[in-house]
Order: sequence, then structure tokens, then C-alpha cells
Amino acid sequence: MSARRTVTLLTRAPLCFFKAFSQKRNFWGDITVDFTTTVPTLSPGCCPADSHHSGPVCGEQNMSVLIRKIINTASAPAAIGPYSQSVVVDRTMYISGQLGMDVASGQLVDGGVKAQAKQALVNMGEILKAAGCDYTNVVKTTVLLADINDFNGVNDVYKTFFSSKFPARAAYQVAALPRGGLVEIEAVAVLGPLSDA
Repeated sequence: MSARRTVTLLTRAPLCFFKAFSQKRNFWGDITVDFTTTVPTLSPGCCPADSHHSGPVCGEQNMSVLIRKIINTASAPAAIGPYSQSVVVDRTMYISGQLGMDVASGQLVDGGVKAQAKQALVNMGEILKAAGCDYTNVVKTTVLLADINDFNGVNDVYKTFFSSKFPARAAYQVAALPRGGLVEIEAVAVLGPLSDA
């Protein structure tokens, strides 16, 4: 395949950056030369990596605008800082960390880490519901613990909210959580129907 044909194939994708290197001028060197001289004329939305681009954001003309929607619900505790309960961009929902706070009182629930984990997940469920989702839409969670020794106790509660097809997850011990909480759980969900491969 000629370098020119390869460049043509490469430019069919919405590329804004391409880097090839070689110690000697060879096929890849030819592609680099052809690419840097051909792409700006074929795809004006692209800007060279070494340029000081002062126009629109690189590739802006070639990208569709994504819609951002803020999701807040009175059925979950209000944010205790300058953030939203959740933000949806395209089909991806980012849920802020939920503490085990009672909606009515705005205080942490009594009963220790398991009770707080349950309440945090209930709060998350209300935010999911506000976006037309449920726990099956969750694809990733992060669990923050005041004490990593509570890991197993939180797991006991956690697995009652998610099916056997668990979301991906990370868990960390942190120095402290807001309001003296014992656990905080954040999540990423995908809106709409999901099917398993």
C-alpha cells in the first residue's frame, strides 16, 4: 500500500493528531511527510501538534456538541458543597459520592458503617431513579472508607444492591470523610438499555 493511500485511509477518521517517527527516512517517514502536508487541506479542523493554534478548539468543527444535564433530586440528600448530585453527558451519568445521610434530617444515620453504606446506596438509587435508571445501569463505583477494616462489612451490604454482574469498583481507605462519615460511594452509570456480550 502506498504512503498516499495510507494517509487517505487515516484521514477518514476524525484525527487531530498523528505522530510517526523513524530514525531513517522510510515508509513511516514518507507517511509523516505526506500526512503533515495533506491533512490540513483535507481536514481543516485539525491543527498540527507543534502549532500555536489560536482559533477554535482543535477539531471543534469536526465534533458534535455533547449535551450536559444536571440531575438533582429532593429524594436524596442535597449536596453539601459546590457540586451536583449527578451530571449526565451523552449517555454517561456521573454520580457524586454519597454518604449515609438521612434525607429528612441531613444527618448521618445511626448504626455504624453497614447502616451508612445502606443509606448511601439508597441515596444513590434515588439519584439513578431521577434519571430513569436503576442499579443495573451502574458500570463503575468507588468506595471510600474511613477504616479499611470495614471493607467486608460494606461488601455485605453492597452485594444486596447489585446483581451478580457487579460493576467495576475501586475501594480506598481515606484519612477522613465529610461530616465524619464512615463510608462514601460514588458511581458511573450508563443511561438506556444495556445488553451483555
